[in-house]
Amino acid sequence: MATSSDTVKLEKHLKLLKEEYTKLQKSYAELERKYSQAAAANDDHDLSGEFSSFISRLVMTVATLYGRTTYSDITIKLSDKTMPAHKFVLNARSEEWREEVLKDRSELDWSDMDADVGYALLRWIYTDVVDLQHDSLALELLKTSHRFKLPGLMGLCERALVSSVSVRSCVRFYCVAEEVGAANLLEYCSGLISTHWDDLTPQDFEHMSGALLYKMLKSKTKHPLHAAVRLLREDVVFLCLVENNGSLQEIVNSLSPQGQLPLGLALMGRSTAIAQTLLETGGADINAYTTEGNTLLIDAIKRGDSFTAQFLLEKGCNVDLVTRDTSDTPLHLVCTYSERSTDTETHREMLSIGRQLLKQQADPNMQNSKGYTPLHVAIMSQHGEMIDELLAETDGSHVDTNVRTKDEKCALQLALMPPHTDGPPYELARRLLERGARSNVIHPETGDSLLHILAKQQLEEAAVFLTEHCNLSHINRSGLTVLHVAASQGLAILARALLEKGAPPNVQSGVTELKTALHYAVEENYTNVVEAFIEHKEVNPPGTVDFNLKNAFGDSPLSLALSLGYNELVPLLIKGGADVNARNGQDMTLLHQAILKEDSKTAVFLLSQGADMNALTADQESPLQLAIHCRLVDVVDALCTRGVSLSAPDNKGDCPLWSALESEQFEIASVLVRHGVDTDCWGPGPDGCLQTLLHRAIDENKEQAAMFLIKSGCDLDSPRQPGPQGQGGDEAKDKASPLHLCCQWGLRNVLHTLIGHGANVNAVDCDLKTPLHIAIENQHEEIIGILLCHPGIDLKIRDKTGNTPFASALQVRNNKAAQNILERLPNAAEQIDQRGRNFLHLAIMRDDLESVLFLLSIQVDVNSRVHDVNQTPPLHLAAASEKEMLIRNLILAGARLNDRDATQKTALHVAAERGTVGAVSALLQNGADFDAIDGDGNNALHIAVREGHIAVVRELLTESELNAEAVNMKGCNPLHELCRCGKDNTAAAILELFFECMPKYPINSPDLQGNTPLLLAYMRGQAQLCRMLVKNGACLGAENKEGLTIFNFKLATNQLLHRLLDELPQESPWASSELCQECGTKFSITMRKHHCRHCGRNLCSRCSNNDVPIIKFGINKPVRVCSVCFEVLQIGSGAV
Repeated sequence: MATSSDTVKLEKHLKLLKEEYTKLQKSYAELERKYSQAAAANDDHDLSGEFSSFISRLVMTVATLYGRTTYSDITIKLSDKTMPAHKFVLNARSEEWREEVLKDRSELDWSDMDADVGYALLRWIYTDVVDLQHDSLALELLKTSHRFKLPGLMGLCERALVSSVSVRSCVRFYCVAEEVGAANLLEYCSGLISTHWDDLTPQDFEHMSGALLYKMLKSKTKHPLHAAVRLLREDVVFLCLVENNGSLQEIVNSLSPQGQLPLGLALMGRSTAIAQTLLETGGADINAYTTEGNTLLIDAIKRGDSFTAQFLLEKGCNVDLVTRDTSDTPLHLVCTYSERSTDTETHREMLSIGRQLLKQQADPNMQNSKGYTPLHVAIMSQHGEMIDELLAETDGSHVDTNVRTKDEKCALQLALMPPHTDGPPYELARRLLERGARSNVIHPETGDSLLHILAKQQLEEAAVFLTEHCNLSHINRSGLTVLHVAASQGLAILARALLEKGAPPNVQSGVTELKTALHYAVEENYTNVVEAFIEHKEVNPPGTVDFNLKNAFGDSPLSLALSLGYNELVPLLIKGGADVNARNGQDMTLLHQAILKEDSKTAVFLLSQGADMNALTADQESPLQLAIHCRLVDVVDALCTRGVSLSAPDNKGDCPLWSALESEQFEIASVLVRHGVDTDCWGPGPDGCLQTLLHRAIDENKEQAAMFLIKSGCDLDSPRQPGPQGQGGDEAKDKASPLHLCCQWGLRNVLHTLIGHGANVNAVDCDLKTPLHIAIENQHEEIIGILLCHPGIDLKIRDKTGNTPFASALQVRNNKAAQNILERLPNAAEQIDQRGRNFLHLAIMRDDLESVLFLLSIQVDVNSRVHDVNQTPPLHLAAASEKEMLIRNLILAGARLNDRDATQKTALHVAAERGTVGAVSALLQNGADFDAIDGDGNNALHIAVREGHIAVVRELLTESELNAEAVNMKGCNPLHELCRCGKDNTAAAILELFFECMPKYPINSPDLQGNTPLLLAYMRGQAQLCRMLVKNGACLGAENKEGLTIFNFKLATNQLLHRLLDELPQESPWASSELCQECGTKFSITMRKHHCRHCGRNLCSRCSNNDVPIIKFGINKPVRVCSVCFEVLQIGSGAV
């Protein structure tokens, strides 16, 4: 919907448009007049021009005759004077002044019209000019022009009125337009009325006739009766009723789109006459409902309309009908008009309506949808007058004060609860009780009495008032009395009142809790409530209040206070008679609880009151152990002073001293030492062995505890011992002293303290290791430095493996420690192990570059051999390592490149065998003998191809001038070795590398057994090697010394042979043999040699008697081939 600002803007815009329209009308008239003058001044003398000039001159002449006696032959009598006129002019303007009308007349009487209208009419008749700035003049001229049948003037007036019509004048203009038949004005006004129908008032229609208004209403709305009633036009209402006589009930009781009834509209307009007509003539239903679900009476009361309500009550409407949404009766609604919530006049009028409703027997006990009666509503609205009327004793009407709402609230509860209550002295509540209101109302779900509810909501004054009228011993479904609730809410005044009026103080809640009211007061730390119980006990016989009852968890009020930390309640409860040694549900005494709450003052107080200092908790913890855990120095001192046991273990088996040290409570530990505690305290250790507190402190990395024990005089050198039955694992057998343990865990401060107090630095464990051995193995540099600085350290002690501290340093690559040992003992590096290996050998075998560099830096022998059967030099060991820097550093340090071991292998052989390309590269770059052979005559290439190390093969072929055709003791060159025993996964790649690096490699040379590389590969079934060799020109017919060829060597199938023949790219080299390679016939003068032109084998004529062209070789004429090749060439390898 448009806002008010938008409406104002639109109205301003419309006003501007109307002003512009008026200006355009004036301009049009002026333009028309100027046109006539211009036409009269035209000098054109043709026929049409003469005629036009005559007309123009005639018009101008007529205009000059206005108000002049020249040629005048008739006068016009106006209300104030007589004006001269001319019959021909009047006759030309209208048929009303035709010749027979004016023939015998000398005067026309216009005295019945307004003088201004007469002047304007005469002026227009003569000049066509009229001033229509005023709506009243335009309206009168419109009527006059209709009277004298002057359509021109009528059009001018109509246009002027259209431009000036407004919401307030549209109805008046509509009436005039209807009267004179001004269709345009009528249509425009009709549209304006439709648009602004809701903005029109009865005053706008007061001058419209009933018939016309009824006609317009029927055209404008579907509910003309409602519109007529809204406009308060009784005559129109009557016309509507008369016209719809056959369906009066339906029309009179129908609802408008806004949900209103005609009768309701009439009463809202204060029209008693129309309302009376609708009731008596139209049969309107006085109890009808609006669309909002309200009767007319309810609607009137909601609006505060006493006039309508009074009329309906006088006419006998039903006073007990309810709203359809909330089920409120008229009486409910009247009770909401309190003096606080409405103005004085409305309050007074609605009170009068309420009294009349009660007088007409309105039911005061009817409940709305929430279950509220009028009395409930009046109390909630604080409508005192209506409360008085409802509670007054009247004939035939009695208010039930005990009706409950759907949320189980009664009138008495509302009267006692804010914001509805009048507060002390609760006069309304007292009146309700006098009128029969029940004070012991019980909530059906919770079992709470009204007193429970007030206490739960902390309405203490109201609850105290009600204690005089209700049962104080009632228990709700939670097992609570009102005293329980008062104690839990801290309502001390209410608690005192309840106790004084006899409420039982020792009732315990349901079996799941068993709490007394005193428990609840303690739980919430309400000191004032506890004091109320003490005061009550003091003035009553003993046993009235039991301060030692326990709840379901075994807690008395005193133990509960301590467990919750409410220490200020403890003296109060003891004063009331609480037992100082009572245990709670967790089987703790009050002393235990005070200590756990870290309340030293209370704990010492309990001890002074005779609390048992040796009592144990359910977890077997003594007060001393608890005091240590809670860091209570004063309590520990108090317990020790009173003679508590200092060696009793806790539930974990720990002695008090260890408990203090473990939690770093050195002040408490000092107290214990001062009172004579054992600082060794031998006890169970790992796997059942025996250990001192010092062992345990070191093992658990508790340095401060260990240092405290050392300074307190504990045993410094004893190792752990087996248990009584020999228990204990490695810890019981390792014989490690505290100093060993410090070196193992890196506890520098503890070690320093031990040495400072005289611990033995040369003590050995079960492996004969000193603390220095252990420190080196665990890389604790600071500890190593401290031990090496000790004047009594022995660096020659060997462990069970024979290692001195220096050897241990090298094993763990601790070069710094080794250097420090050398500075203290220069000959420490001269040592060989049981297998003849020195430190350099071992470092190389471990790939320990750091140790190697360190040993090289101290100038050890870089060519020293291992003292075993192989006599391996360090360079050979480095050649087997993946770390290239090892061999390069050895070479730089002077290692001999071509030194040989016992098998005559050089470092290059070892590197080729292990596939360490970096080592091969380093050796070649530094001038190693690449053609050196081992005891079997193999050079490095033989070994590399045999082991399948392609990267090494590439390095040897590309980075050296190695003789790749050299043969070993078996007459095998590297290619023979590749085909004889090469690795399946790399053989093909190595062969391809051979052909790439050595295109003219002699691939058909035989070994000592006459085997060519192709025959060796074929015998191993190496198809890929065979194809590559054949492709590069290998002889297919070559045979070894045993006469084997690829044709007569038996594989599982001949598929490989046939495929080689089928894929043969060119004619194979011819084989040489003294026998036919197919049938074995010996060649002679009579038996000539022939060759298969396809496979190149040496054959007799009978074995080569097939002729076929070999197209793939470019041989188009038939040539001699063997039977095998013939079949392959004819049908292919797959079919064969």
